[in-house]
Amino acid sequence: MKATGIVRRIDDLGRVVIPKEIRRTMRIREGDPLEIYTNSEGEVIFKKYSPISEMSENAGSAAEVIHKLGSAPVVIFDRDHVVAVSGVQKKEYSERRLSQGLEELLETRKGWVYEGDGKPLLPVEGVQKHAVAISPIIAMGDIAGAVCFLAPERFKGHTASAHPCPNRRYVPRPTARGITA
Repeated sequence: MKATGIVRRIDDLGRVVIPKEIRRTMRIREGDPLEIYTNSEGEVIFKKYSPISEMSENAGSAAEVIHKLGSAPVVIFDRDHVVAVSGVQKKEYSERRLSQGLEELLETRKGWVYEGDGKPLLPVEGVQKHAVAISPIIAMGDIAGAVCFLAPERFKGHTASAHPCPNRRYVPRPTARGITA
């Protein structure tokens, strides 16, 4: 645990204000759920609550099934970081944060498909692999995360300006058997 040097008092209603710098750094937004923990040393710990992280084993199984049906690497995110992957090395993606571009996309609450025109979206901070399709996960009216198809390995190094299939839209397609690339 990292000490910040910031001290806050509890008000008469039992509230504590989390400083803006900490909220920005930890990506805590108004309305975000926080879990409260205590330990034997008298510490009170706030942790961002993620229903998808709680189901990480199920998210891993879902990622594998989606990967097999879609024939493209899959990443499942909660609101802040990667929860599960399939079709790519797990340690390369494990616990990495969402990119700012993906966060902004999720705020629109709409799905997104890369059609080979314009700049591709890099959904994971620090990973240079672009998305081909993204769908938000919405639970009880709130954005809980996203499912993302990444560019298949056979298209590694291709960008929007050097599209691997210039006459074909580069998107996963729904079929009777699932989604294909």
